[in-house]
Amino acid sequence: MHEFSVCRALIRQIESIAQDHGAQAVKRIVLQIGPLSGVEIPLLEQAFPFAATDTLARKAALVIEPVPVIVRCRVCGAENQTQPNRLLCPACGDLRTELVSGDRMMLMRLEMEIE
Repeated sequence: MHEFSVCRALIRQIESIAQDHGAQAVKRIVLQIGPLSGVEIPLLEQAFPFAATDTLARKAALVIEPVPVIVRCRVCGAENQTQPNRLLCPACGDLRTELVSGDRMMLMRLEMEIE
C-alpha cells in the first residue's frame, strides 16, 4: 500500500505550509484526485489518520474531490471527458490524444487554525 507513503509526503507538505503561516492546527484538507493518478482513494482515506497522528493535521477533515479524465484529440482538436481505460477521442475515434486531466493528485486548499 503506497498510499501511506503518499499520505506521509502530503503531511510533510501540509505541516510546512501550516508552520509558514503560524497555524496551531489544520482543520480541513481538500485534495483533487484523478483516476489515473495511481492513488486508490479508499486506501488513502484509510491511511490518512495513521499518517496524521501527532501532526498539526491529526484532527483535520480530509475532503477528496474526484477529477475526471479529459483528453484532447490531436487530430480533430476536440476536448472530451472519457473513461480511464478508453483514451481515444470520443468525437472522432482517433487514438492520438493527449491527457488534459485525471492523472494527478493535487492539494487544493487547507483550512488552518491561526491564533
